[in-house]
Amino acid sequence: MALIMACGTAWRFIKPQGLSAEQTRHVLTTVIYYLFLPAMVFEVLWKADIGVHSLEYTGLGVAAVCSGLAISWFFCTLFKFTPAQKGAVILATAFPNVTYLGLPVLAQTFGPWARSVAIQLDFFAAGPLLFTIGIAIARYFGEDGKKSVFFLNYLNTPPFWAAFMAVLLNINNIPAPDWLYGVFQKMSAAVVPVMLFSLGLALSWESVRFRNLPYVLPVIAGRLILVPLGLTLLLPFLTIDKLHQHAALLDLAMPSMVLGIVFCDRYKLDSGLYAMSVTMTTLLSLISLPFWYDYL
Repeated sequence: MALIMACGTAWRFIKPQGLSAEQTRHVLTTVIYYLFLPAMVFEVLWKADIGVHSLEYTGLGVAAVCSGLAISWFFCTLFKFTPAQKGAVILATAFPNVTYLGLPVLAQTFGPWARSVAIQLDFFAAGPLLFTIGIAIARYFGEDGKKSVFFLNYLNTPPFWAAFMAVLLNINNIPAPDWLYGVFQKMSAAVVPVMLFSLGLALSWESVRFRNLPYVLPVIAGRLILVPLGLTLLLPFLTIDKLHQHAALLDLAMPSMVLGIVFCDRYKLDSGLYAMSVTMTTLLSLISLPFWYDYL
């Protein structure tokens, strides 16, 4: 998986056929978001075990985001960050990369069944909070641009509608035709490697600056250490089995999500600081994720 990400990083420097990392990533993520990811969502959620335990995933995801908000707010207040820095740090600490890195890691670590955990944490917890609380934070600490993103826009996206339809078919016990399910399986097979490659493209080495290090350290501490540590205190209160608990916690211990850079650009937050946070937490997750896995 690291080698696939490294291929994306190498593309940033080599630029085959003159295609920059930003151009390539935009095309790949658009295709994934509008075509292959909805296919995977259908494949996973149509036959997934969905029930009361799904609410526990939602609760755990909400707890992770809220604890990240509280921790980052404390650090920002303590060290007197500027508003643009505060917004970037809070977004980077509160919202983990539950899909673009979490889904491949969980599938590789636990097996294909764990994809359902990542998808439910994204669409039933992290995603809705990002497009409500996350946008409110970005607008509060930044500048309200001409193009605003509203929660209703999130509800009108292909992955969300795929999740809604798959859950509807699932709870009504409507069987999936073999030919159609086979198409979804073939398409979803492309999601993991392209996501990892795109994540490698997104790692911005130019953004790594020594002057930003004091501002990134709270993000590293909060996102990779303090938030997962707090979630371990909640695990005994869950009714889902240990294996599903561990998969959920590992997903919520992921580094900062890449999508936050869009909100930083749009609302004039410190984009360089956020990009460095994504790069540093992703690299350090090669240490923190195996640690949490062994601990669990």
